[in-house]
Amino acid sequence: MCGIVGVIGVRPAAPLILEALERLAYRGYDSAGIATLPDGEITRRRASGKLVNLAAALAKAPLAGATGIGHTRWATHGAPTETNAHPHGTARVAVVHNGIIENHAALRAELEAAGQVFETETDTETVAQLVDLHLRQGMPPRAAAAAAFRRLEGAYALALVFAGHPDLIIGARHGAPLAVGFGEGEMFLGSDALALAPLTRRIAYLEDGDWAVLDREGAHFFDPSGAEVHRDIRLTRLTGAAIGKGNFRHYMEKELHEHPAVIGDVLHRMVNPGTRAVALPALPFDPERLSHVAVSACGSAYYAGLVGRGWIERCARLTTLADVASEFRYRAPPLPAGGLGLLVSQSGETADTLAALRYLRAAGQSVLSILNAPESSMARESDAVLETMAGPEIGVASTKAFTAQLTVLACLAIGLGRARGTLDPAREAELTAALLEVPGRAAEVLDNPGAIRALVPRIAGARDVLYLGRGDCFPIAMEGALKLKEISYIHAEGYAAGEMKHGPIALIDPAVPVIAIAPSGPLFEKTASNLQEAAARGGQVVVFSDAAGAARLAGIAAETVVLPAVDPFVAPILHVVAVQMLAYLVAVSKGTDVDQPRNLAKSVTVE
Repeated sequence: MCGIVGVIGVRPAAPLILEALERLAYRGYDSAGIATLPDGEITRRRASGKLVNLAAALAKAPLAGATGIGHTRWATHGAPTETNAHPHGTARVAVVHNGIIENHAALRAELEAAGQVFETETDTETVAQLVDLHLRQGMPPRAAAAAAFRRLEGAYALALVFAGHPDLIIGARHGAPLAVGFGEGEMFLGSDALALAPLTRRIAYLEDGDWAVLDREGAHFFDPSGAEVHRDIRLTRLTGAAIGKGNFRHYMEKELHEHPAVIGDVLHRMVNPGTRAVALPALPFDPERLSHVAVSACGSAYYAGLVGRGWIERCARLTTLADVASEFRYRAPPLPAGGLGLLVSQSGETADTLAALRYLRAAGQSVLSILNAPESSMARESDAVLETMAGPEIGVASTKAFTAQLTVLACLAIGLGRARGTLDPAREAELTAALLEVPGRAAEVLDNPGAIRALVPRIAGARDVLYLGRGDCFPIAMEGALKLKEISYIHAEGYAAGEMKHGPIALIDPAVPVIAIAPSGPLFEKTASNLQEAAARGGQVVVFSDAAGAARLAGIAAETVVLPAVDPFVAPILHVVAVQMLAYLVAVSKGTDVDQPRNLAKSVTVE
């Protein structure tokens, strides 16, 4: 969600912080600001809107000082105005904050009664005022911060600087990620390693409840009780060179065109080139003894999990549940012993998915996470991780991370099926061969976008769009609808095609495009029958299928996108490339902010 950067440097801090905030812009934000300590006094520059506005404010009135903190804010409490932009503070302390302070109202009333004067509507200012009160009462910065942390309830990552202490930053983490970077005579703080990548590769992560004191000599870490603890310094694989757009207009366009390479990288990692068989890494559970699998994820990752559910049930013959992570622990399902919790996340920091992980852990389940961030909180709390290897994904709407998740899930399903003896060896070989074809087939889709581009006028002019699919393609219909909503702001819904006559068919008229994800396969005839019903009621039927399916539906389809023919097992991976490309082209035609759509954040680190 929001982004935090802190620098204790030997160079002017503000330019370094601004550059780091630009690397965090992909997370989503609506205002930004920086505070430094020229001559030991706290000085701030803030702006609503994009970082170019903050850059303009800094150009007009530069900030001196080698120590500072910066922030990109995604508004929760209070409108996205300059006044509500971070850093917040007083003459004594400034703070930036990711998350939500749940007891801010009670603290605010207490602090106002004690004489603290608030200037903003935000929950974050409560932290600054609480620390300021302790400082006013004579506490030194470290003690004032520690006392304040003990009073806070909710999710937060915090960074604080103090007037008169130009070589000090204090950070704290509860539920939201925070990393410390170690440089040569410099120290850094950031929401994630990507923010710090060009500054240092030596990173230590705060564990949940930790707080840290940074000075020019290094960092000291403390647990919630105040006891000093050790946190390992790791070499991150991220570099600043990983986040450019290249020759593409948008990050999303670049990341769409990375589908083939990313899928190929996953397969290179998970398929033995000699035997051409899936080779899972050693797992800390016995697949033969698993009682069930419980999948939990959010957004697009949840749709990937739904596809994976079908694959695992058919290949491994394991009962597999799938829940939206934000509902999972509140449903509080009974989980029999011997089960596997399977979490799917791009960032590894999604608050609801982390909460689901902890519910699974408390229920005695083994935990396996499919992640694009092997240094994340979820990675550290899981028994094992299957890495998606998608690289940094900067566009807010997930693209290549989604196909990487699907590819890992397909390999996992095949590997579990073999381990459990439930997958016929001949069929295993067919499925693996089909997977190995996907990078080439995805490249064909991306290299020939003409049929998808031809759909743009019809879809861009619609107010409502329905996406239909059956079986493993039902989640792809939901993913197509989500992408269209996210970046073009057209209302769209994904439905199981068989559910049309249970209500959604009432929405169909000549103004409503009906997009069908309908590859040839066991459920094709069922889908064709549902599309006949939509066409009979004047629906504009748009079909994504292979040549055989397109020929079968030629009489009812207003427009058709013909995709390469593949085994039905891998068809969802190929079809999602096409529907994501359609959403991108529609959004470009409408002139929306494709990479940073309104109201959205890349990583949702609060509930």
